[in-house]
Amino acid sequence: MLRVSKIENIMKITSNSWAKFSTNKSWGILQCVSFVFFLALAFSVSAKAQEQIGDAEVEPFDTQEALDSAEEDQRNEQERARDAELARELDLRRQAIDEMQGSQGIYSPQLQEAYGDLAALYAEVEDFESAIRVYTDALQISRINSGLYSDEQLPIIASLIENNSQLSNWEETDDLHELRYHISSRFYEIGDLAYIEAAENYGEWKLRLLRQNLLDLGYRSYSRNAEDLSDFYDRLLDNLEIQTDTRSENLIGIITGKSETDLVLARAIASTPYAAFEGTVSRYLNQQRCRSVTNTAGQVVRECVNVQVENPRYRQSQVDAKQFALNRRTRAVQESIDRLRQVHSLSSDLGAVERAELEAQIAELETEAFQLLRQSRSRRLF
Repeated sequence: MLRVSKIENIMKITSNSWAKFSTNKSWGILQCVSFVFFLALAFSVSAKAQEQIGDAEVEPFDTQEALDSAEEDQRNEQERARDAELARELDLRRQAIDEMQGSQGIYSPQLQEAYGDLAALYAEVEDFESAIRVYTDALQISRINSGLYSDEQLPIIASLIENNSQLSNWEETDDLHELRYHISSRFYEIGDLAYIEAAENYGEWKLRLLRQNLLDLGYRSYSRNAEDLSDFYDRLLDNLEIQTDTRSENLIGIITGKSETDLVLARAIASTPYAAFEGTVSRYLNQQRCRSVTNTAGQVVRECVNVQVENPRYRQSQVDAKQFALNRRTRAVQESIDRLRQVHSLSSDLGAVERAELEAQIAELETEAFQLLRQSRSRRLF
């Protein structure tokens, strides 16, 4: 409305100016200049009004963007402050270790805790390589001060396992698991809950190693490691069952690990071509082949040579070897299921929840064992 009113006034002024033009030329020129000035002023006012409307519409968006930017700046500032605090803390802990080494010696028992604190801080900032280096120093000090088979080493080894796993150093992680179980087997008595827990942890790691094939093993190395783990569980169960104070429900984890290992091995056997198995008969046979030839005297004589030929029974023996290995693992799984059933029926210390979980576990193993048995009878496996 403001714009229309101004234009109407301008038009009126313009009309009057043209009426006087014929009588006063100078005044007419002045009126033309005024007309141009007022017209520019009207359009300028209109443009400013439109800009104000546009600013009013954009203002909420600009405000939200400013809030988001402020929040991001605040987060960045907090992260920078945290990083600076961690850097100061690292420097302080390193200085404390240097002072302790200077005053108490490089193998002081107190250094073990200081190294552990420093390594934990490195792990917190995800500097896993530095954490591994410091934890290794702590382990060395522990072995010097408390002996090769002390339980003080176990938490340090556990931390080394965790940090090496973060870097996917699977061979080093495997070696550390071997060391932890070795120390536990020397420190704890067979039948102790701490020993059983250490054996379960060792078996679970070895089983994960097989399931994910973290060491990228070929079939022969893979099957050999799986057989070693199955044998480990067999020996462990035999040793635990002769202990008079071993409760049967404490063996559930060990028996389950044994059955799962045999299942993994059985699946590996089933998926491997029969040609990868060693036959039960000789691969080659010696045969004598003769022919008639003419000698230098012009006489026809018989000439014989010994040659090696492939045994026609060898391929079938490879198929038989694969079938035997598969049947063996299937029987092992069934034996583990029978053991779990025995624990379920004889143990009076199992709670209702534990008993239900064990029943579900047995049912799952039976299903997998049945499927494996059906596959073992299928000629498509060979």
